[in-house]
Amino acid sequence: MELLTPAEMDRADLLTIAGGSSGFALMLHAGRHVAQAAIEMADEGPILVIAGPGNNGGDGLIAATELVALGRTVHVMLLGEREALKGDAALAAREWRGPLLPFLTQSIGAPALIIDALFGSGLNRPVKDQALKVIEAVNHSGVPVLAVDLPSGINGATGAVMGAAIRARETVTFFRRKIGHLLLPGRLHCGQVRLVDIGIEPGVLGEIRPQAFENDPDLWLPDFPVPRADGHKYGRGHAVVVSGELSQTGAARLAARGALRAGAGLVTVASPRDALAVNAAALTAVMVRPVDTPDELGTMLADRRFNAIGIGPGAGIGEETRGKVLAALAAGAAVVLDADALTSFAGHPDELFEAIKSASSPQVVLTPHEGEFPRLFSDMSNKNPLRSKLERVRVAAQRSGAVVLLKGADTVVASPDGRAAIAANAPPWLATAGSGDVLTGIITGLLAQRVPAFEAACIGVWMHGEAACEAGPGLIAEDLTETMPAVHRRLYGALGIEY
Repeated sequence: MELLTPAEMDRADLLTIAGGSSGFALMLHAGRHVAQAAIEMADEGPILVIAGPGNNGGDGLIAATELVALGRTVHVMLLGEREALKGDAALAAREWRGPLLPFLTQSIGAPALIIDALFGSGLNRPVKDQALKVIEAVNHSGVPVLAVDLPSGINGATGAVMGAAIRARETVTFFRRKIGHLLLPGRLHCGQVRLVDIGIEPGVLGEIRPQAFENDPDLWLPDFPVPRADGHKYGRGHAVVVSGELSQTGAARLAARGALRAGAGLVTVASPRDALAVNAAALTAVMVRPVDTPDELGTMLADRRFNAIGIGPGAGIGEETRGKVLAALAAGAAVVLDADALTSFAGHPDELFEAIKSASSPQVVLTPHEGEFPRLFSDMSNKNPLRSKLERVRVAAQRSGAVVLLKGADTVVASPDGRAAIAANAPPWLATAGSGDVLTGIITGLLAQRVPAFEAACIGVWMHGEAACEAGPGLIAEDLTETMPAVHRRLYGALGIEY
């Protein structure tokens, strides 16, 4: 589940070499795995290896040598001169006995498979000149591509396309996946990612201490809340969702139902009086309580049994919502802020951040999408290819003092302590009106069960994506809470719990 930057992967290599392995032995393992993957992708026909001047190219040259030994026809294009190769890549070049084709688009021809061993994950500058032309020609060829480590042209630390990038059908990567495998647009270029062992012991992770992870149950399963046989609803927390005015009540109801499905023992909607009848008529297991003003919300939350609050979905933008947010933060409960609760602090985010840092509870989660994020973090543009989504969310978490969840197909959750998780399980049909409101509710319900904020956000994102997968294409937001029991059953099975 750990995700590495290219620098961290380099360190894993160096630690392994310092422990007695040779770099060339690692390259041999890598190249052999690439050759095996190539055979599985193309059981006949010629194979073209496009090799770069570094260790990624060395992996490709080893793969070419292995494939020839297995009786396959292989051609190799090398960027640069064979004599210019250094270190382990030079050793790999000595293993390759065949000729080298000119590094020209005309050399691509019509192979059955192309192995992309040009740049790998270490690229940190734009692709240009002949390499750019070759990448574009490969993409236009229609030939399936197997990428080595990461499709060439993708920044391994950010997932950005550095001018142009290979579109691979499959990618073979080593030891641990890289951040660029999960962040968009890099993930779209990778195809199916195959993770292989090349002889690096997992113990090196203790030295590297990676802080980025795939958002997967292995990351947080011990924190997943399971009701006790001798428990009761009052022991599973009481979540509050703050509703907006009469015409915007649906969002709060979606969130409230999400909180209930997430396992909160009780859920109450704090509703303006003019919307009370509508909310009460539409809700059954969820309770409704009249709350119009920030002072009334503060009075309600003085009852510490209300231990998690979700504000934002359909709350309305302006001073009243700001006041309710501040009242919630002052109450000592866990808080999820979404949508209108975030936009209400546009122009003066420091007021929000100071309130978060002054709150008696450190359990605060912000859940913006890309449109809302710059309203609080205006200096962190998503246009800079060297500033990744992961980096932006980490900075936001440190600045705000909250766990920050930046939504999208590659949702990132980051904690102020530097931990971060990237989701990869959200289907495209999850992008529908109201789905974010359900996510707010799920996280609020998990916080009500006293799950720590980072883990609650990660669990919520994963369950949200899995519920959408369970529902399938044609999903509307109301479907998400109906498929969550199936997701719960899956997690119970992972925990070995009979139900």
